[in-house]
Amino acid sequence: MSGPPAETQMQFLFALRSRGVTERKVLQVMEAIDRGLFVRGIFADRAYEDMPLPIACGQTISQPSVVGLMTQALQLTGREKVLEVGTGSGYQAAILSKLARRVYSVDRHARLVREARAVFDQLDLSNITAMVTDGSFGLPEQAPFDRIIVTAAAEDPPGPLLAQLKINGIMVVPVGQSDAVQTLIRVRRTETGFDYDEILPVRFVPLLEGLGKDV
Repeated sequence: MSGPPAETQMQFLFALRSRGVTERKVLQVMEAIDRGLFVRGIFADRAYEDMPLPIACGQTISQPSVVGLMTQALQLTGREKVLEVGTGSGYQAAILSKLARRVYSVDRHARLVREARAVFDQLDLSNITAMVTDGSFGLPEQAPFDRIIVTAAAEDPPGPLLAQLKINGIMVVPVGQSDAVQTLIRVRRTETGFDYDEILPVRFVPLLEGLGKDV
């Protein structure tokens, strides 16, 4: 399976580093997982630029540097069970699969889950379970999770997701009004409550309840 030309790959990694993605194992995985496999149609030739791109169902594939920063913020050791809310293209889940023990990824759009599964199979990523469900309620049957990552913006960290986070677990979620500036925050669950810290300003699609109308 051929990836991008070496020069393109170098520019891709340079963009990640220059925007704060510095953890070696995250950079290594982002070099190994070809973003081009997750971008289709007229935007395929822009797969290695550090920018978000449209995908099906009115969604986007996140900017690579944001994927890297969100992944880095999870502080993965390789032993975690991770919930991803918002499968989208599947790119973020593929990155996580190389850094965590198990990834559960949910999306409200059946088409996106179907297409992402096909790429996971192509890459032989057997530790990802992708399913169609309303991610705003998390995945109670698999809870609790060591890490939770949300790739759509909510006005506040969703209560059901906070409840499904283990003690000492970490959730990374964009928070804010969907049409205004959002902030990517990291939530740590402690014995007594939750600690919050801000990572960077971002723009994500809104976290919506219910399932998509696609088939």
